[in-house]
Amino acid sequence: MEHFEQERLDKLQKLREKGIEPYGRRYDNTQSIQSVLDSFIADKDDIKAKAAGRISTMRPHGKTAFLDIKDWTGKIQVYIKLDKVGAEKFETCKLLDLGDIVGVEGVLFKTRTGEITIYADDFTVLTKSLLTPPEKWHGLKDVELRHRQRYVDLFTNSEVMETFLKRIKIMKYIRRFLDDRGFVEVETPMMQSIPGGAVARPFITHHNALDIDLYLRIAPELYLKRLLVGGMERVYEINRNFRNEGISTKHNPEFTMMELYQAYSDYNGMMELTEGLVTALLKELYGGYEISFGERKIDMTPPWRRATFCELLKECSGVSFEDEAGLVRKSKELGLETHGVTRDTMANNIFEQVVEQTLNNPTFVLDYPTSICPLTKACEYDPRFAQRFELYIASMEVANSYSELNDAPEQDKRFREQLGTEADIVGKVDEDFLTALKYGMPPAGGLGIGIDRLIMLLTNNVSIREVILFPLLKPK
Repeated sequence: MEHFEQERLDKLQKLREKGIEPYGRRYDNTQSIQSVLDSFIADKDDIKAKAAGRISTMRPHGKTAFLDIKDWTGKIQVYIKLDKVGAEKFETCKLLDLGDIVGVEGVLFKTRTGEITIYADDFTVLTKSLLTPPEKWHGLKDVELRHRQRYVDLFTNSEVMETFLKRIKIMKYIRRFLDDRGFVEVETPMMQSIPGGAVARPFITHHNALDIDLYLRIAPELYLKRLLVGGMERVYEINRNFRNEGISTKHNPEFTMMELYQAYSDYNGMMELTEGLVTALLKELYGGYEISFGERKIDMTPPWRRATFCELLKECSGVSFEDEAGLVRKSKELGLETHGVTRDTMANNIFEQVVEQTLNNPTFVLDYPTSICPLTKACEYDPRFAQRFELYIASMEVANSYSELNDAPEQDKRFREQLGTEADIVGKVDEDFLTALKYGMPPAGGLGIGIDRLIMLLTNNVSIREVILFPLLKPK
């Protein structure tokens, strides 16, 4: 055991010897520290305050001591004086350490340096901390340790706490925005017998009682569409999805998606909804449309650019979608596989490598090749392309949308064409979903927004791990 931890254990024992139980004490009628600070009125010396928080600094001076305590709203100074609290209580003060949680009550005053302070009439030990906060409260700096010990990261790094409180605010706003437009929030299965709705490798688990393998969902899409068939015309789910794939600054195997479906709409309606939601969030959070993201400056002022997949492919790579020989040459130039690769997939691979990095300000990329969009209606002007958009901001895909395919025979055909390909991980067709489609699903627009990536943008965090409270890490 480290020397400092033993010192804290000794102080814990002394507290108990004094009849003080330093764990589990109820402490009623507290104010948040920010509300205490807001309640201060100059020239009034009788404003009472009662707050609780974790000690972040201690400055003993003989018969007095100054503490700073923090809660999730802010920090305030506490002044403890022997003559005020009495000798026995002041001795207890000497048993406090950085990181301890205390309750304090007293009156507010402002020091000569202008700092609002609680002049303590009394204080209560609420939790004795047995480990020293990192670097004397200057915060965890080691990035991996911060993610492993998020509990310490939150109380030592105020900007981290601010990020996650902002995430909560964003989630509340999204729900309110959709609720106000007639959408209802639903829940669909997280364990599925056939994973569908996206091309991704699933996690597999086993249900003992039924003796069947199940898959953690990669997307809720096929279940939400069943609800459209059932007559629920505007549905959304803010859901956890699981994809057994790589980890990067943009990918975590467990992530949050907001997925919605609106009957009698299409991908144009979804573009309007997406742009409206994100720009409304920007106004709510920042009062404007220009944000920073790492070293980038992003102008989110509406209306956002709309361009087709083929237009952007030609513009950025110099190769036309129609020029198959050119696509092969460009693929080889980029070191991409060409043997056995279809033209559509080659074009998409080039797009991902060349075009995506150029899309800084919000851009709706429209009309992807139909062969890579098995759940999407074909474009009326050319069935080789599908009514799909992806929204890119800061070279990162943030949203994906379709005019949903509701033609049961065509959906059946596309599912069976996919069987046996790399995109078909489990080698099964969701027959029940096809049965649902045969009953008739209204034409609809569908939209998925990567919540973690959206929050990265809105909080200026360039790594997804900074916006997930407990990101997946390799065990030590």
